[in-house]
Amino acid sequence: MSNALRTTALLAALTALIVGFGQIFGGSQGAMIALVLAAIMNVGSYWYSDKIVLRMYRGQEITETDDPELFGMVRDLAQRGQMPMPRVVLIPSEAANAFATGRNPEHAAVAVTAGIRRMLAPRELQGVLAHEMAHVMNRDILIGSIAATLAGAIMMLANMAQWAMIFGGGRSDSREGGGGIFGLLAGVILAPIAASVIQMAISRSREFQADATGARLTRDPEALALALQKIAGLAERVPLQANPQTAHMFIINPLRGKSFQRFFSTHPPLESRIARLQELARDLGVPFG
Repeated sequence: MSNALRTTALLAALTALIVGFGQIFGGSQGAMIALVLAAIMNVGSYWYSDKIVLRMYRGQEITETDDPELFGMVRDLAQRGQMPMPRVVLIPSEAANAFATGRNPEHAAVAVTAGIRRMLAPRELQGVLAHEMAHVMNRDILIGSIAATLAGAIMMLANMAQWAMIFGGGRSDSREGGGGIFGLLAGVILAPIAASVIQMAISRSREFQADATGARLTRDPEALALALQKIAGLAERVPLQANPQTAHMFIINPLRGKSFQRFFSTHPPLESRIARLQELARDLGVPFG
């Protein structure tokens, strides 16, 4: 299954989860209310995502005069991808990481940490930048916002149902598709877990897609693979002080560690990403390793 189909299927699963849990708790009306409230909460986040996240990490926009090589790489990749030139931002952190943000290509920013700027060779840095710009080209901020809205609606329904049970408002029958008190209890426990797993699966799928799109843009999958290995190695020694709500945006999960459960990770395993890049290199007929 392609990444596009996988993402569509996962979004459909989130939607079905809302409908199913909504029927258990409050019928279709309950599901609709939660969906509308979650959408309202996420609109601001989506519309001002670039300003919010860049301010959170003290990002400083740079010009070509500040860093001609970095700025030139981004401009070259933008021309190759036929997209507007994004803003280039430097994050003052010795950790090695990067992310892209912005609601569309016209309002995008590509951010790299000072650590990654110093650590990577130009070829590897170009691979990272291409990956991040691929997120913008693939509209991943929009997809992530939709997933967050759907998952948020489920979390909201679960909270409403929990309070309903506490105050004796849970259903005791199965009218209007309700599942009774046992169905409600199961929904309160299982629905948020399922929503989180699906949302993270969507994030992992988009990371694979950005790897592929970025590597095709540079025609150098090996460079991105080498960069990912270096970044992951440094991430264990010099972690980035990141907000868990934004962890999915980075090229390598800044919260990763030996105790981090892969099943609940927002990023695919490093080994899987490198294996796919190696396969892509064979398809493109370019060297790898």
